[in-house]
Amino acid sequence: MRQALLNICERRDLAVMIYMRADGTLTKRRIRILAVGVDSFTAYCHLRHEKRTFRIDRILSVQRVISRERQAI
Repeated sequence: MRQALLNICERRDLAVMIYMRADGTLTKRRIRILAVGVDSFTAYCHLRHEKRTFRIDRILSVQRVISRERQAI
């Protein structure tokens, strides 16, 4: 999981993750990863509109967001 976070961070992509909070509640968050440490990482959370620190072991899924521009035909 840490390697996936590093790859997204290096590309400066937007990501979507499913995260389990300390109380066991699942949340889906859109984030921009700022820095990755050994056990945690810092990201801007678009759900809370602020910089947050997340534990890597609580991530259930993370994927970078791929957006396509609309093209005129």
